[in-house]
Amino acid sequence: MTSHATTTLESPLLFEHRALGATFTDFAGWQMPVKYSSDLSEHHAVRRAAGVFDISHMGEIVVAGPQAAALLDYSLVGELSKIAVGKAKYSLMCESGGGVIDDLVTYRLSDRQFLVVVNAANTAAVMTELTRNASLYDVEVEDRSDDTALIAVQGPVSESIVEALVPAPHAPVVKQLKYYAIISAVVADIDVQLARTGYTGEDGFELYVPRRHAISLWRALLAEGSTHGAVAAGLACRDTLRLEAGMPLYGHELSLHTNPYEAGLGMMVRLTKEFVGREALQRISQRPTDRTLVGLKGTGRRAARAGYRIHHDGADSAIGVVTSGALSPTLGYPIAMAYVASGLSAPGTEVTVDIRGSRETFQIVPLPFYRRG
Repeated sequence: MTSHATTTLESPLLFEHRALGATFTDFAGWQMPVKYSSDLSEHHAVRRAAGVFDISHMGEIVVAGPQAAALLDYSLVGELSKIAVGKAKYSLMCESGGGVIDDLVTYRLSDRQFLVVVNAANTAAVMTELTRNASLYDVEVEDRSDDTALIAVQGPVSESIVEALVPAPHAPVVKQLKYYAIISAVVADIDVQLARTGYTGEDGFELYVPRRHAISLWRALLAEGSTHGAVAAGLACRDTLRLEAGMPLYGHELSLHTNPYEAGLGMMVRLTKEFVGREALQRISQRPTDRTLVGLKGTGRRAARAGYRIHHDGADSAIGVVTSGALSPTLGYPIAMAYVASGLSAPGTEVTVDIRGSRETFQIVPLPFYRRG
């Protein structure tokens, strides 16, 4: 079992972002682009055409060996052994008490090899957990994050962009690639792993590429994308896109203090198998949750932000807290995700959110807020 202990915390595309005039932020120790021109225009570009994102801060861990599937079955709440070769599964890693260590996507590259893609801030924690559990199995666990760049193309024309960059005989393969599937492909004359996955609520692809080829691939995707109306897109619009799509963000909707059932992800838990956290989650599943993750739709124009307290029926005591919130660029009104007392979580329930001393009216609504047409 090996791990690249040092991480550069700089994307191989850093100077490309600077050349495009990006504004930067520190994200889980990485210097990453927040926006290039306007987060609003980038958001609309993804919904109407496409956006090209650098998401090289994500962690990539390869689990390989005769018992790779068994290790993942034990380490995650889902049955990863049931994934067919070339397919992917969204799942959770929990600690012994049922709290979420990370939400992650796992791709099955072959019978004995899996690619586990984790949130940047949790790469070390997931690697530690997998390495600890691997002592029970005939398997190798390797952190390949330092050697891998990840670029996402998201939006209605993303298929056309990628299709134009593969050898002509392979274009039908891109078109036929299903959601949550992965193939080896040649894009812009570069060998990549091409996955039809994403975090925006739109059709799109994520391209795993050796770090040394990241700049060439980035430039090719942007050049072809510009002919289709695509733009470089930063983390600011990525956040509003995923919020509209009702997708949780670790550190906001999910954490070590959150369990899958209150987050609305209980259907992912397979209590019929042994895994870390099973006993705790079995107990949790047998009783009603105290709080529930819900969507909130505002009736005014002021956005509810993470940490704002939620009230009901004029009471002083809070019934919940906002985890993520923004004015939705697509829908034109404030939206938020929040944990509220389960007894008050029914769609249609009116609540107020304390926004800097003023209580603004919101209505509980089902997630997601937006589905692509």
